[in-house]
Amino acid sequence: MRRVFGLVGRSGSGKTTLIEALLPLLAAQGLRVNVIKHSHHDVVLEPSGKDSARFRAAGAAEVLLASPYRYAIFHELRDAPEPTLDEQLARLAPAELTLVEGFKHAALPRLEVFRPALGLPPLYAEDASLLAVASDARLACTLPQLDLNDAEAVAAFILAQAREWT
Repeated sequence: MRRVFGLVGRSGSGKTTLIEALLPLLAAQGLRVNVIKHSHHDVVLEPSGKDSARFRAAGAAEVLLASPYRYAIFHELRDAPEPTLDEQLARLAPAELTLVEGFKHAALPRLEVFRPALGLPPLYAEDASLLAVASDARLACTLPQLDLNDAEAVAAFILAQAREWT
């Protein structure tokens, strides 16, 4: 069974920072964890004059760049639609847990990262499918509330949810 958990929230709310704090905590429990991050921006992974960028510009549909330290697959969408979350998950190596940043409308267990100081409305006001909210302030909502600055508590919540999926 694939265990996938999402973290959603407005830009600047701290989703990436929270995931960064969660990863070593989850790894310390012996879990292999993958991450998918969704971006609405065009992502430049290598400068335009480098080999893999030149191959893509010349028309390659996909380029795999490998080194002794890591590899990356560059897949040009051109006229194709963005792959679905399921398609992206299928490309990842097996892991005990995959954290997903973004995909706020995906049908998967999710919590919202919310900072009232941003002055933006919370997603939980519109989305009844969220399981919890992690915030740096006390909120007037009915969802379970987690301290955004307590990554251990957030990790425990996610793992408790993961245990229920089996």
